[in-house]
Amino acid sequence: MNAPRRAGTGRRPSAGGSALGTYGLLGLTVAIFLLFALLLPSTFPTGTNIKAILTNQSIPAMLALGATIPIVTGRFDLSIGYGIGLAHVVAMWLIVEQGTPWPLVLLLVLAGGVAVGLVNGLLVEFAQIDSFIATLGTGSVLYAVTGWITGGGRIVPGIHGLPLAFTDLTNSSLLGLPVTFWYVIALVVVLWLCLEHLPIGRYLYVVGANPRAAELVGINRRRVVIYAFVGSGLVTAFAGVLLAAQQQIGDPSAGSSYLLPAFVGALLGSTTIKPGRANSVGTLVAVAILAIGLSGLQQEGAAFWVTPLFNGLTLLAAVGLAGFAARRRQRAGTVVGADSRGGTAPPPSEPTLTPASADAPSEPAPTP
Repeated sequence: MNAPRRAGTGRRPSAGGSALGTYGLLGLTVAIFLLFALLLPSTFPTGTNIKAILTNQSIPAMLALGATIPIVTGRFDLSIGYGIGLAHVVAMWLIVEQGTPWPLVLLLVLAGGVAVGLVNGLLVEFAQIDSFIATLGTGSVLYAVTGWITGGGRIVPGIHGLPLAFTDLTNSSLLGLPVTFWYVIALVVVLWLCLEHLPIGRYLYVVGANPRAAELVGINRRRVVIYAFVGSGLVTAFAGVLLAAQQQIGDPSAGSSYLLPAFVGALLGSTTIKPGRANSVGTLVAVAILAIGLSGLQQEGAAFWVTPLFNGLTLLAAVGLAGFAARRRQRAGTVVGADSRGGTAPPPSEPTLTPASADAPSEPAPTP
């Protein structure tokens, strides 16, 4: 006769609790919008303000989505703020001072973004430098190159301005909404398809959760991480071109202000839709709540220092919530695995946000 199965020592997460963790931030976004709509009925819930939010927050949203890609693997790309600054300055320099056709400028800047991502990936995986240190170092180099190109000044177009087709990359509309909004939606869809439905997405998540296990099942960890940094560099470069078309001026200090909001959106996004896992839809929701909150506070007459205070506090909350969501996901998997097998041994680990030793080299697989 079979031995009786042991009951699990924990409790299954309730459906209500799971739904709250998955869609709670989305509900909070709607609640904050309704709150400011009641407080500012004549200015906040208007089509003009909504279009302004979509226009102003599209580039930060793209940068947050770019930052999400390395975060899936447990790495961080701190060079994105300096990268977008260099990309938009190079685009302006090539168009204004070199007379380069803007389609060629777009291709050149995107190629530069791929090169920066490749360098970051090689430094992290082959030089075995912690991703914080490596990308902070490359970011400083990018900032130095930006200063060298501009001489510390701004690049201002001549009397004829920039080509109309170039500025239309950000100034035009599609279906009544700013075209930059559709860029963000397209990027969200592409990342969603890659992360959730293609093998590369599974590889990224597995590498982020357990690099050792990834290598044991035949995943080339180094190649996957390099791909993640290349993707981040490519998105950052495209955002830089859009920034040049939007601002129509080359400002060497413009990029630094985008770094913190990007990481706030990426990390806060890992607490919703798929709690404990960085994901593109969650990042979009996080950027939306930040955009709505900041717009409402500014219309309420908040002081200039409220924006960095809001971003800083939200970043701290995002990191704390991301860690909590990852631990909760692991505990839930352990309980479900124990209940299904009649024991208390944990099931195979699933990808979470950041492994404890994401940047540490894995031990080589044992030989038979």
